[in-house]
Amino acid sequence: MADNLLFFTELLSMPVFDLKGRRIGRVRDAALVPLVHYSRVDRILVGGGDAWLTIRYDQIRSISLDSGIALSEEQLTPYHEDEYMLRIGRDLLDQQIIDVTGRKVVRVNDLTFDIVHDGERDTLSLADVDVGIRSIFRRVFQGVLPPKWIRRLQQPIVPNSIKWDFCNVVERDPLRRLRLNISYEKLERLHPADLADIVEDLSPAEREAIFETIDSEVAADALTEIDPKMQVSILESLEPEKAADIVEEMAPDEAADLLSELGEETSEEILDEMAADPKTEVRELLEFEDDTAGGLMNTEYVALPDTATVLEAVSALKDNEDLLEILNTIFLVDGEGRPTASIPLARLFVAQSGAALKELAADTLISAPVDEKQDRVTELFDKYNLLTLPVVDEEGRLAGVITADDIISVLRNK
Repeated sequence: MADNLLFFTELLSMPVFDLKGRRIGRVRDAALVPLVHYSRVDRILVGGGDAWLTIRYDQIRSISLDSGIALSEEQLTPYHEDEYMLRIGRDLLDQQIIDVTGRKVVRVNDLTFDIVHDGERDTLSLADVDVGIRSIFRRVFQGVLPPKWIRRLQQPIVPNSIKWDFCNVVERDPLRRLRLNISYEKLERLHPADLADIVEDLSPAEREAIFETIDSEVAADALTEIDPKMQVSILESLEPEKAADIVEEMAPDEAADLLSELGEETSEEILDEMAADPKTEVRELLEFEDDTAGGLMNTEYVALPDTATVLEAVSALKDNEDLLEILNTIFLVDGEGRPTASIPLARLFVAQSGAALKELAADTLISAPVDEKQDRVTELFDKYNLLTLPVVDEEGRLAGVITADDIISVLRNK
């Protein structure tokens, strides 16, 4: 085992000596201050009972497994709680950490530090979170056997650890989130389905902490991948303002489905916090029964006059860039807003810019009224191999669309 490594189980109870070599106490905990430095141990907490002292990293001369911690300065201050301090023993040990690269949740059994020598002082830098059998072995024999014996006995056991750089702390208590102030940027870069898998493995308080902190658009994408019952639980745990920010980023049909599962009072609180346009769309969808075409449809689509050209269609797509991931069809409507044709998006790429869109129309336009039953809608998708189905209101005007993804969700939840 390299001399420049130190485990947290070894740091605990390590003696601390003043300038004259007198022991002033033993280590009770250590702390990071993520705002200042992500991995450097900023404070060592020493003492016994209620009389704890704080040692700053720049007051330490040397750190050794054999001889303990020697100070270079003796002006120590009493320990006081700091909202920006992340204590290793209290806040990390035995807690759950998200392994971003492994896309999973793990429990912290021990932590590994690098002892960094710079000529003037030794500092500790948090390197790895230890999650395997070897770290459990150290915990079991902590205080029973000398540290060097434990190191020797653990060697046959394969280590299992995660780089601290690849971890995200899950703060359980929202009131202490400011103290951590650790970026969730790594989580936000995960695929929504991976983030959903992670969230489902966490406790309710930890789920709330993540959804309160991450970007609302990321939260919306992840929420749609989570089990519906858990979606409701998460939304109910959030403040109405934050919940509204997330719901606004969801597709209107998904937002309406989710709000319909909430209690009326909670749903209204969230709707009241939403911006006017998405609120109006969601309220309109909430009027339809869940098992009807109106309850399945999405109001996000692109419709153009039936006199439009390919060039106008391309311009419309640019204006609706946020829909491109889900869009596969453009609809043509007459002067009354009634659909007259559907244009597969792929046909635009092989057509002349001045060509009329109606020349690219699919052979048959299949539609469904808003009150059509879910089973009949499913039959239409199956019979005609549809990717998108337009839904019309009582006057035959285009009211929304149902996509194949919506039908897959219906069949999966049956």
